[in-house]
Amino acid sequence: MKITSEFQATIKYIIGWGIVFIIRLLPFRPPNFEPVLSITMPFAKKFGWLGSMLFAFLSIVLFDAFTDMLGSWTLITGVTYAFVGLGAYFYLRNKPNSRKHYVSYAVIGTLFYDAVTGLSTGPLLFGQSFSEAFYGQIPFTIYHLLGNITFSFLASPYIYKWVVENKELEVSMLISKLRTT
Repeated sequence: MKITSEFQATIKYIIGWGIVFIIRLLPFRPPNFEPVLSITMPFAKKFGWLGSMLFAFLSIVLFDAFTDMLGSWTLITGVTYAFVGLGAYFYLRNKPNSRKHYVSYAVIGTLFYDAVTGLSTGPLLFGQSFSEAFYGQIPFTIYHLLGNITFSFLASPYIYKWVVENKELEVSMLISKLRTT
């Protein structure tokens, strides 16, 4: 049986989403410390623009569906994260797997994401003034930057090495192992 290369990544995506879910579900997690961007970046390096956009978008949609929090913000944040994933592909595609590159894009991606979502969601969905949204966004963005920089420094290089590049996690390899047992 021939398995397409697109299907090979299925297990890796499930692991990536599992990591995102586990961390986002942790009780007493500092506000805005969430790993979507730091897990998306290694996927962007390996699986291209479409793979990174899908990973990021579905990280938001699947989590909101799982936690019964689907709403109009799901579409706004999901699409915005998809564009952050696209940017990660273009930024990281020819760079080595290094903390420096992940952290630098974490800053860029976070500022873009927070500018789009923070300055649109409040005014558009909740009747907040732009001024309130802007000033209220500052502490949110500081926490978000701290979280994304931390996760990108600590996790992104290892996610790339141990999950994304791991041949043992490809579907054909797992099927082969199952057949030999």
